Amino acid sequence: MTHVLDPGTLAAGTRPATGSGTPFADVTRSDAAFRAFLHGLPGVDQVGAEQRAATLGTRSIKTTAKAWAIDTAIAMVDLTTLEGADTPGKVRSLAAKARRPDPTDPTAPAVAAVCVYGDLAGVAREALEGTGVHVAAVATAFPSGRASRAVKLADVRDAVGNGADEIDMVIDRGAFLSGRYLEVFEEVVAVKEACGDAHLKVILETGELVTLDNARRASWLAMLAGADFIKTSTGKVSPAATLPVCLVMLEAVRDFRAATGTQVGVKPAGGIRTTKDAVKHLVMVNETVGADWLSPDWFRFGASSLLNDLLLQRQKLRTGHYSGPDHVSVD
Repeated sequence: MTHVLDPGTLAAGTRPATGSGTPFADVTRSDAAFRAFLHGLPGVDQVGAEQRAATLGTRSIKTTAKAWAIDTAIAMVDLTTLEGADTPGKVRSLAAKARRPDPTDPTAPAVAAVCVYGDLAGVAREALEGTGVHVAAVATAFPSGRASRAVKLADVRDAVGNGADEIDMVIDRGAFLSGRYLEVFEEVVAVKEACGDAHLKVILETGELVTLDNARRASWLAMLAGADFIKTSTGKVSPAATLPVCLVMLEAVRDFRAATGTQVGVKPAGGIRTTKDAVKHLVMVNETVGADWLSPDWFRFGASSLLNDLLLQRQKLRTGHYSGPDHVSVD
């Protein structure tokens, strides 16, 4: 397991400049300083993290608490379609479902956002006008991130120009795994600037980072660069969102707020398909970072099929019986 980070525990040579606006303002002054800082973070006990995640995953909630959890999870969903065959019609259909997830029950909450490719952000924006549902667009040569910085920034500006008010970017995992941390940091900073007023979610692609230590380092790198959210995965790589990775990222945002006063959101994405999966994550949020993060402003699920199961479970609580899967709309 990890521990709350005290700025006084930084590795030698990474102490911040006196009088700087943040306790970590000086750690990116050079490649060597940034590497020393990231590798000076407390290590993750992988066995402990896996055991803690497994223990939290066994918690169950009932009746009114379960009803609250289902509605909270629905309101946290970034309803997603990221396929080459996506069409304006499919996006409009998804937007209709985002606005009114259960047409038979107007008390069902709307989802947090619809997430699409940047060229379809305008379609989503038009379909969601006045609803409060956000338009998220993937950018920076999603999902690989294999493009020049100029192309990535143009991708972001296009998506924002088309109507996205949230951008989901991918970090350069090749640069990160090669130890070129400052290069990755500077790219996130540049993307954040290109976002303008749009919120930035930084996808770490933890399945390719391999270790929980790398997930922790990448989380801190993204937060120091200005991420509004840190996100586990593109959904295109396996493994994607796992409970131990989510635990490490939650601990990172907790420690970051304790050290800087800045709160950052977390978005697990990829492989979260059932209400049981969602509830496990909500329990972990509550037990790890507390109720401050139990809001769509600070926690999201990147999902396509999850919403259907949440709606079926919600109907079961409301009516006392399960509806067939064809009762909910097909994405």
